[in-house]
Formats: sequence, C-alpha cells, structure tokens
Amino acid sequence: MKDFHYSTIEKAIRYIRTHFKDQPSLEDIAQHVHVSPSHFQKLFTDWAGVSPKSFLSHVSVNYAKYLLRDRQLSLFETANETGLSGTGRLHDLFVTIEGMTPGEFKNNGQHLNIYYDSYPSLFGNVLIASTDKGICFVHFYENEKPAFTTLQDEYPEAIFQNKQVPSHLDVLDVIQGLPTKNKITLHVKGSPFRLKVWNALLSIPEGQLTTYQNISKSIQSPGASRAVGSAIGANPVAYLIPCHRVIRNDGDLGGYMWGPDRKCVLIAWEKNKNQRKM
Repeated sequence: MKDFHYSTIEKAIRYIRTHFKDQPSLEDIAQHVHVSPSHFQKLFTDWAGVSPKSFLSHVSVNYAKYLLRDRQLSLFETANETGLSGTGRLHDLFVTIEGMTPGEFKNNGQHLNIYYDSYPSLFGNVLIASTDKGICFVHFYENEKPAFTTLQDEYPEAIFQNKQVPSHLDVLDVIQGLPTKNKITLHVKGSPFRLKVWNALLSIPEGQLTTYQNISKSIQSPGASRAVGSAIGANPVAYLIPCHRVIRNDGDLGGYMWGPDRKCVLIAWEKNKNQRKM
C-alpha cells in the first residue's frame, strides 16, 4: 500500500512540476492520478500531514527559489535564516562515515561480505546493503535488477548475500521518519575528497537547503564547486547522506541520482515534517 501511495504522489508531483504555471486545482491533479478528489485529499493528508495545497506549494519548482529570488535574500542570509549554520544533524541521529581501507578500495571489495535486501519505504522501494562494519549502499529504485547491478559494479570482487540484517531496519526507520536508538555507521568507498564532502552533507539540518557553493566553502575548497557536485552525484547512500538538500546557486533544484521528482518529494516532506513539530 505504501508503494502505491508513493507512486500516486510521485505522479502528482511530476504533474505539478510540469503544469505549475497553470496552478492546477485539486480536481485536476486527482483526475491525473485517477482517484477521486476527496480520496486524493485524504491520501495526501495521511501521507504528508498537510493538505495537498500546502504540500505542493513547497514541491513546486518555485519553492527553492522563494528565499533566494522572491525575498531577494543573499545565499548567506538564506543560510542564516534557515539555520544552516546550526549544529543540527540528520534526524537527530548520530550518523558517522567510515571510509573503506586503501586495500578494500583498491581491490574492489575483494573478500568483503556484503549483505543486501530490498524493502518498501515511504519514498518507494529501496535496496539497502551493508558490510560487517556498516551501511555501504542505499538506493531507491523502480526496477530491482539495475539497482543490484549498480551495487555489484561498485564492489565487483565482493561476496554478496541476500540477507536482512538489523542495521537495514535502522536505516528503514530513519527513511520512514521513525525514531531509532541505534547509531548508524556508514562504511563507504570514496576518495578523501568525496568522504570530506559526504561528511559535510551530514551537517545540513533536516528540512533545510544549502548550495554546492556553500558546501565548497564549508570544506575550505571555495573554488571546487564542480568537484563538489561530482562528489555529491556519486553519493552511494541515499537519504542518510542527504544530497537531496543541496540545490544550485540560482535556486534551481538541480539533479538527483534517484530522480528530480523524488528530490522534490523529499524536500517538501522534510519541510512539512519540521513545520508540524513547531
């Protein structure tokens, strides 16, 4: 049922993104996703905790441009106003990144045991994989086979076991917005620069946005926005390393490995989740 809900909402988001200038009504959107307006209203409210109108005002392409353009704030002012200079961490959960050893990196995971399984989530199906040291891969997917192929390509010499382990359920809880008492360690493969960028992403508070340029400055590499973008695009752990919270300097949402519509959903869901806490 959750998969159906996400698919319906994703389809609605895609419709809004391509028709936002027409300001489609509740009836228009409901008709597009083939449900009644009343059911669509309830579905959205149950899923997001807010009305479709409120939710979609954040999901539209103009949401990310609001502070930067409509209010004429600078990126620095925007960062201050939204609390980006604070010390908030992902879901108030202590997430740490442990880079793979040079041997593990060089040998493509040779002799490394990787446990993986697929799970339904609030944002669609997700493939979660881990080593004995921590989570190494979180990937939203529409088709499981290409997702697993991507995992295999990352670690061609590893030993893969289709097995559910407790840490996978901790990750799933975080994605579902549920509390978990366990520390999550990410055991990922990346150059020192990429690990530095991924660690910087963990400092972006939930429900807030920053830019590639701001990430560059935070790691003392102000001229490396393009390299930062490449590192963000190579993020192997969806959601836990929150690359969806990074947008372009002009306020455009930018790309996302797991689809721009899903990025819109994640941004809006986190924003509305934080508003409901107030």
